[in-house]
Amino acid sequence: MAFDVLPGLGQPLRRLEDPRLLTGGGRFTSDVAAPGALQAVFVRSPHAHARILGVDATAARGMPGVVAVFTAAEVAGLGHNPAVTEIRDAAGARHIEPPRLPMAADRVRHVGEIVAMVVAECAHAARDGAEAVLVDYDPLPAVTQGDAALAPGAPQIHAEAPGNLCCDWQKGDAAAVEAAFAKAAQVARVSYRSPRILAGYLETRAALAQWSEGRVTLTTPSQGVHLLHRVLCDHVLHWPRERLRVVTPDVGGGFGPKLPPYPEQALACFAAWHLQRDIRWVQDRTEHHLADTHARDLVAEAALALDAEGRFLALRVQGVANFGAYVSTVNPTIPTGGMAKVLGGLYDIPAIHIGLRCAFSNTAPVDAVRGAGKPEALVLLERLVDVAARESGRDPAALRRLNLLRRDAYPHRTALGYRYDSGDPAALLDEVLRLGDAPGFAARRAASAARGLLRGRGLSCHLHGSGGWGDETSIVEVHADGRITARTGTQSQGQGHATAYAQLLAAAFGVEASQVTIEQGDSDRIPRGGGTGGSSSTIISGTTFARAAQAAIDSGLPMAAEMLEAAVVDLAWDNGAYEIAGTDRRVTLAQVAARQGGLRGQADFAETVETWPAGIALAEVEIDPETGQVVLDRFACALDPGRVVNPVLLAGQLQGGWAAGIGQALSEDAVYDADGQMLAATLMDYAMPRAAELPDFVHAVLPVPSPNNSLGIKGVGELPTNGAPAALANAVADALGGAHVELPMTAPRIWQALRAASRVNPVGRKNPPAP
Repeated sequence: MAFDVLPGLGQPLRRLEDPRLLTGGGRFTSDVAAPGALQAVFVRSPHAHARILGVDATAARGMPGVVAVFTAAEVAGLGHNPAVTEIRDAAGARHIEPPRLPMAADRVRHVGEIVAMVVAECAHAARDGAEAVLVDYDPLPAVTQGDAALAPGAPQIHAEAPGNLCCDWQKGDAAAVEAAFAKAAQVARVSYRSPRILAGYLETRAALAQWSEGRVTLTTPSQGVHLLHRVLCDHVLHWPRERLRVVTPDVGGGFGPKLPPYPEQALACFAAWHLQRDIRWVQDRTEHHLADTHARDLVAEAALALDAEGRFLALRVQGVANFGAYVSTVNPTIPTGGMAKVLGGLYDIPAIHIGLRCAFSNTAPVDAVRGAGKPEALVLLERLVDVAARESGRDPAALRRLNLLRRDAYPHRTALGYRYDSGDPAALLDEVLRLGDAPGFAARRAASAARGLLRGRGLSCHLHGSGGWGDETSIVEVHADGRITARTGTQSQGQGHATAYAQLLAAAFGVEASQVTIEQGDSDRIPRGGGTGGSSSTIISGTTFARAAQAAIDSGLPMAAEMLEAAVVDLAWDNGAYEIAGTDRRVTLAQVAARQGGLRGQADFAETVETWPAGIALAEVEIDPETGQVVLDRFACALDPGRVVNPVLLAGQLQGGWAAGIGQALSEDAVYDADGQMLAATLMDYAMPRAAELPDFVHAVLPVPSPNNSLGIKGVGELPTNGAPAALANAVADALGGAHVELPMTAPRIWQALRAASRVNPVGRKNPPAP
């Protein structure tokens, strides 16, 4: 089905999920009733690096209410939790992947790693039991930064990875880049350390493993049950797949870290099987900060070569990506391919080379969080453009315009080999300058100066390359009473899948969206699915549902022909009814379904996951030079998300994505001390953005349909997060006269930058006193 034959799409239908969720009808993992379930608590390492000399659970096993204590000895048969993506070095060797077991046996490699599990009749008894487990540690030196981990003499973390090197990964034509730099009239350079961040979802992780008649049902918040089911059965538990069912009900945020399988899920299943009892575990916030996958954590140097007219000739990036203590599920391709996908931005750059050394360290494993490598790449690129403009006396917008890809240049093959499908960057630039009132900036800057404040603005040209797995089967059933049930393998974590998919199927069937029920998150009822990741859910499930709907319609043709006393070849489908072509004789979908006892359609994903949504953001900030405090005063964005299914859902995705990127730029930092202790283990110490700190976002949609799928849509969920940090970084640098400030650009860091530059603000006040 093509988009233009699905009437009703693009309309601002309000979320169908909201009445249920806003009136207490949400059903999250912790809401699932399990009378008599045992409670699990995990004993976690307080050390970032230590040998385990012994674990004594004798006292814990004798505590009131404690049913069992599992140590590494009891779970010795459990296996490695593997990465499902890979990278290779220049010689073709695969990345090094040391064993990652659910429970540490002889050594711990990050604070929060599990060393024992206590199962008891209630949570209080389990916590008391966990306190009674005695672990004899021999502390070892730790290293927490990726570049430090690769330095000579750094503590060795895995014997399998000499020098803590996971992989030395490169992409691009290094010789062509060197030749371009040799003839360049100008070279701009930046150095950058990307802060480590957390997901910060509302619903922390949880697991409920229920044993019944030789089978375990695992209920857990996830981004797709099939990956969990496959990895847990095939690799960790070593179970036949029919022994385990995985169910995900409502999910309160995912953002990437609810995609990987985790030790707690495997251990809960293991305990349920061996005790033949239900086991429940609910994560607390500090466990989330210590043990869930983190993101970003990159240190890099980048350089941009330009000719005398300001045209970009080449781009070079060298850096170190901190993988943490283990190789997580999809992380091999996050700081590598994830960065490379968007490294050329919306520009025509003839030659690009990127080289990343991937390092192990004594920190929590790193993996995908919203953006998955793209925000880091785009901060580097967009800062380079602003530095080049400032150093050459050019206007930043004009320099971008000179180098933007033209609409007729699409599809565009980048210097790193990626094929951008469609777009019109120049139109986006024109529109964002209009939205952000670029002509009025000088007056606003003067007004800020009159109040003793510094004002700056920054642009960010950005894009996203949608990804994920197209391993999808979607099923649509039209019941005899006219209701429609649709099942798919992607998984909503709050994005509004039930609305978007219902809207699409309602358009396909010519019915009201309220008649459609979407089912996700059950490995028994849904044949297969890749889950949700890479901003591709509507691309995958949307296009597959359209084909499944067509199959369901086709399955009703013989019955419709019988009811109309016509030949099948004489029938046509038109907006909810079968009709004899050229006549007014018709029967509705509901009538045919009632007569036939229901209709069914099934389809496998058969299109292309990849699309390239794009945007250009414009941010304005005010800075108080006496405190370094940043106020984000304005934020505008023009974007191309392809054809839009629902503008209300789009706006929600954009606002949440911008907030995430702004938090990364201004406040979020999951920092460790030199001994490997997390200094942001609670929300008292990890500063996520608050509504009062954000401006009214304004945006305009200039869609250029994607030719890569039949609906013309592009994945958009991560696009705003990719662009916001670079826009903020450029705006702050502009306010500070070009001074570099590491992200997150906190008030103390900005104050220090002002002090280091011996800056006098526009009304003549000297450097402020130390705060």
